[in-house]
Amino acid sequence: MSKIEMKTPLVEMDGDEMTRILWKMIKEELLEPYIELKTEYYDLGLEHRNETDDQVTIDSAEATKKYGVAVKCATITPNAARVEEYSLKEMWKSPNGTIRAILDGTVFRAPIQVKGIEPCVKNWEKPITLARHAYGDVYKNTEIRVPGPGKAELVFKNSDGTEIRELIQEFDGPGIIQGIHNKDNSIISFARSCFNYALDTKQDIWFATKDTISKVYDHRFKDIFQEIYENEYKEKFESNGLEYFYTLIDDAVARVMKTKGGFIWACKNYDGDVMSDMVSSACGSLAMMTSVLVSPTGVYEYEAAHGTVQRHYYKHLQGEETSTNSVATIFAWTGALRKRGELDGISELCSFADKLEKATLSTIESGKMTKDLALITSMKDVTVLNSQNFIKAIRESLDAML
Repeated sequence: MSKIEMKTPLVEMDGDEMTRILWKMIKEELLEPYIELKTEYYDLGLEHRNETDDQVTIDSAEATKKYGVAVKCATITPNAARVEEYSLKEMWKSPNGTIRAILDGTVFRAPIQVKGIEPCVKNWEKPITLARHAYGDVYKNTEIRVPGPGKAELVFKNSDGTEIRELIQEFDGPGIIQGIHNKDNSIISFARSCFNYALDTKQDIWFATKDTISKVYDHRFKDIFQEIYENEYKEKFESNGLEYFYTLIDDAVARVMKTKGGFIWACKNYDGDVMSDMVSSACGSLAMMTSVLVSPTGVYEYEAAHGTVQRHYYKHLQGEETSTNSVATIFAWTGALRKRGELDGISELCSFADKLEKATLSTIESGKMTKDLALITSMKDVTVLNSQNFIKAIRESLDAML
C-alpha cells in the first residue's frame, strides 16, 4: 500500500515526560508507515522552552495561525519544584495558556466512549462536549487579604478621568477580596467559536451561567451569546436542524444527568474547568478525553486532555514497565489529520483517521487494554498490555482494516 501524501504541513508540538515517549511510539507505529507525514516541528519540552525563553511556544502558536491545524503533546506547566528540578530561568507560564491567548481560542473537550467502559451516568449514550471559555474570571483574578476593619470599593477610572465607584463591603474584621474581569471581545470570540464548532460537528449548544445572581457580569455573557446567535447564526442553525438555548448553570447540571448526550455544553472558564472533569471522570478516565482549541477564525489545535503522566515517566527512566493509556494522544493526531484532510480535500487522510480511531476502540473492545481501563471495564478476562504493546496491538487492528 502506497503512503498517503499530504499537501500542507501540520504544526507538530512535541511535549514532556511519558507523553513524549508515547508521541514517538505513535508516530513510528501508527502514522509514518501509512502517511508521508508532513509537519512543521516545534519542541515544547520544558528544557527547550527554557533554552528559548519560551519563544518556541509563541512561534508554534504563530505557525498554527499560518497553517490552520496543529497537534500538541502534553506539556509541563512548571511549579516551584519543577523550577528546581529542571534548573529553569523562571517559572514559565502554561504553554496551553500562551497558545490559547495567541489564537483567541475556545477549548472543546469530549470523552471517548467505548464498549466495556460504560459511563457512570447510564443514559449517556453519546459524548457530551464541554466548551470552556479560556480567558479571564478567576484565572486572571486580583486578590487582597483584608487585615482588619475598613471599606472595600470597586473603582473604574475612565480614560476621561471620571470614575465609577461601587461599595463591595464594609469590613468589621479580617476577610478576603477578589477582583475578576472579562472583555467583550473575548466573549464574542468564545461565542463565535462555539457556534462555528456546533455547525462543524452538527451538535446542539447549551450555554449556562448564573445571570439571576450575577446580573451584570454573567448577564453580559448571556446577552452577547444571544445577540451573535440572532444576528449571525440563527438561520444556519435552523437550516441544519440545530438548536441553541440558554439556561441557568444549576438547571443545566440537573438536566445534563437525564440526557442521552451528543451536544455541546458551553461554560465560562471555571465552570468549564470543573464540568469537563466531571464528565471525563463519569466516563472513566482523563486518558479517554479529547481536547481541541478552536479560534473564531477557524484555526484548530488538537491535544489530549490529560497531563504528562509524570509518575509513569519516572518508572520508565528506572527501566520499569509502564502501562500508559495513549488513546487521547492518538485521537489528538487523528483529529488533526482529519481536519487537515478536510481543509486540503484529501479524503484518504480523513478515511485513515477514521480507521485509526476505529482500530483503537476495537482493540479495547476485543479485551486488549492498558491497566487504567482494565480496572474499570465491565468486560471479563481482559489482557493488560504495557504502553508499547498496546500501541502495537492497535497497529495489528489497523493493518487488518487496511
